[in-house]
Amino acid sequence: MHSELNRLISALQEFYARERFILDRDAGERTLTHRLAVHVERNFLGWDVDCDYNRLGERRMILPRGTIVSTDDTLGKSIYPDIVVHRRAVPENLLTIELRKAANHQPVEHDRHKLMALTDPHLWFAYWIGVLLVLDRTGLRGAEVYAGARLDRPLTAWLATRLVHMGLLAS
Repeated sequence: MHSELNRLISALQEFYARERFILDRDAGERTLTHRLAVHVERNFLGWDVDCDYNRLGERRMILPRGTIVSTDDTLGKSIYPDIVVHRRAVPENLLTIELRKAANHQPVEHDRHKLMALTDPHLWFAYWIGVLLVLDRTGLRGAEVYAGARLDRPLTAWLATRLVHMGLLAS
């Protein structure tokens, strides 16, 4: 997982170096998500990178009824990951990213529950790894790593250390 997280760090470095215009103007989360996905794609050659992608092959990704994350809408509240690194045709799911602006005052719990669900190995569309990123204009305000339907504290600590070392996360 370190290799995938290192590639994500490279994408974040490129994002903060090249997207000053939209960061300085406080662009919306969807704009930031798209631009980050462009940089993620450059770092995950051979993989498909998509925003708000809700498919696995021909099937729609729908969580089982009774889960914490809503599944009965199409407004981006259910199982529409912000950014995914996957193979559309195979299908194979590698990485899912949930992005939030630091100024977002909505509870972060929805994003956390979504990542737990998306990395749940008991679901047929599970992603190998999930990452929650809290973006600010000058750098990240937070980052969490999810695997196996839970917050992975050792990987989160490893990622935070790397991000601080690269100047992307306030210590």
